[in-house]
Amino acid sequence: MLRYTLMRLGIFVGCLVVVWGLVYSGIAPRGLGDSNYMWVVLLSLVISAPISFVVLRGERDRASAEVIARVDRAKANLEANRNQEDVADDAARAQGRAS
Repeated sequence: MLRYTLMRLGIFVGCLVVVWGLVYSGIAPRGLGDSNYMWVVLLSLVISAPISFVVLRGERDRASAEVIARVDRAKANLEANRNQEDVADDAARAQGRAS
């Protein structure tokens, strides 16, 4: 998961550098007034999103498999805890009836 995040961040930073260069060289338009920095960041986000979607498909699938495995383990642990509570409750009720 961390690998995917770092790769995605790397693509964003690469796009940020390219967009910054294009804006300051005059090839891409500047933002209005003092919004130039925000313009560069937003344009970089818009460009990096589809690139990440296509380029990191395999890594995203591996990361989602990790998340699914963690969720399945957590569900199994919760179910085991519920079963232990049910057994303890049943044992306490049975002991109470025997008394």
